[in-house]
Amino acid sequence: MESSISERKRKVTSLILVAAILLSSWAFTGVHGDAAPIVVCDTTGCTIGNAYAYWPDRIPCHAASVVYPKTEEEIIQAVAHAVKHNLKIKAGSRHSHSMTKLVCPGGDNGIFLSTSNYASIISIDKEAGTVTVQAGTQLQDLIDALAESGLALTHVPYWSGLSVAGLLSTGAHGSSLFDRGGAVHEYVTEMTLVVPAPASENYARVVTLREGDEDLKAARVSLGVLGVISTITLQVKPLFKRSVELVMEDDDDLEERIEAYSKEYEFGDVRWVPSLHKVIYRLEKRVPLSTPGNGVNTRFHGSPLSSIKAARAQEDHAETTKQREAKCSLATSRLNAYLPSGAGYLNNATTFTGFPVIGLQSDISTSIGCSSTSAENRGLYCDWDIRVKGRRNYFETSAYVPVRSCPSLIKDVKALRKEVPGGLCNVDLYDGGFLFRFVKQSDRAYLGNAPHEDMAEVNFDYYRGYDATTPKLDEDLVSELEQMILYKYGGKPHWGKNRNVAFEGVATKYPEMEKFLEVKVKHDPHGLFSSEWSDTMLGINQKGAPGATKVGAYCALEGLCVCSRDEHCAPEQNYFCRPGRVFSSARVCRHEVTESAQSL
Repeated sequence: MESSISERKRKVTSLILVAAILLSSWAFTGVHGDAAPIVVCDTTGCTIGNAYAYWPDRIPCHAASVVYPKTEEEIIQAVAHAVKHNLKIKAGSRHSHSMTKLVCPGGDNGIFLSTSNYASIISIDKEAGTVTVQAGTQLQDLIDALAESGLALTHVPYWSGLSVAGLLSTGAHGSSLFDRGGAVHEYVTEMTLVVPAPASENYARVVTLREGDEDLKAARVSLGVLGVISTITLQVKPLFKRSVELVMEDDDDLEERIEAYSKEYEFGDVRWVPSLHKVIYRLEKRVPLSTPGNGVNTRFHGSPLSSIKAARAQEDHAETTKQREAKCSLATSRLNAYLPSGAGYLNNATTFTGFPVIGLQSDISTSIGCSSTSAENRGLYCDWDIRVKGRRNYFETSAYVPVRSCPSLIKDVKALRKEVPGGLCNVDLYDGGFLFRFVKQSDRAYLGNAPHEDMAEVNFDYYRGYDATTPKLDEDLVSELEQMILYKYGGKPHWGKNRNVAFEGVATKYPEMEKFLEVKVKHDPHGLFSSEWSDTMLGINQKGAPGATKVGAYCALEGLCVCSRDEHCAPEQNYFCRPGRVFSSARVCRHEVTESAQSL
């Protein structure tokens, strides 16, 4: 190799602050190192949060206690205790990055099992092409260890601050229709779980699932309801290099190109900025290991506190003054800075000199950036770090639609853009509008993302306010987009993202749901690893979890319901329940100035 892994890491020690400031709103970020823990306990019990401070319904979840096992035997003891005393129990990592409440035990008296101290790499078998890790192992640590052995995971999510068990449980992925596709769970060959057992077996037992076992199809994407994942074995490949080039073009023919493009590049994706009529194609492919280049991906580099606060203050001002033009101006500035700065990519580990950027799979496929202690030591923080007053706070809609449906969806979004010029700047401000990532059809996981055909994950983020009763600028457009993707195009919501309303009826979208539930009952017959939330998502609890799709005043403003009456919006603030502009079946909260308001 042209330089050692450790040498390249030492080189990536500084970033241009101007780029950090300009790109702060277009970077997935997270929390690690010394960031605030997600579990806080006192004499009354424990409160469980996530890396973003607020759950979608703003209601904290609770547990009576938390345990930090260091060995599988200690996991067995914790599960046995829960089973013996009929207590709910849930496992989670050090910093939960799921927006859904899957880490919350049912009720208020359960046990939270943290895998933060159970995070070692057990073995790397170069001959077999496999790696076995403990559940809490951070993805970045795994990538680094494999690289030192000349190996790599072929596909990973774009952000590496996730635990291996966590990313598998929610179906996290990269982007690819090649080989088995970009979903990490496709490459799981073996898993061990600690599950409930009868008293005759001391209340807990270890189950080993191998390639060919039908139950492994349930365990690959399990939402954490089968038991505690203990170890995972993944298929790996010899380390290789990738070449990435980002090309910006007008979006005039996007709907005509996207299907063919999805199959053209092994790691390609599409980032669409509809309000600015631009699209960024990621031309990313595998190249020989001998190809010159030591490029790295530092996209999640973090930002100075001042720029994080300034970015949020600008958005807040645009919201309170209802200045759509201000949001469009911010979106334009960030787009103009995106490619010239390299979009987080660096040539030869230190500076960006132009595309293509070529580097090792371990250095270029994903990034941890602001989640690292080194970033914090340099005064760079994740945009949503819950310790930062004035941080970013946003919602995220993410769902899977057939690739063949993308042209029609794009036409609908363009029609909505035409109806309200500038109205989509709220979406384009966050991570550059719509991100299309591609997931290959597979039957290897009952709750996988693409059970029937190749799918595109359509993802967009948007502003979230400080309370649940204040409407947001152009929120009717965001809700229409959300409902259009979920209902008109049958989108399957990402298990770890989305507002609560996205999961209404989701169980009916998975043809193998019955098989999954059979495995769930087999391994956890009394539902100790289930909660009101997981039961609602899986279609077991027909009444819904508290707050899941809560119908009441203001419920549609933050995606707790689809409005059917004006009171679900904010009529006293001139927001009323109305049909969608393009997708007329949608019901959204739209601002309308009434005659009485005009006369004031």
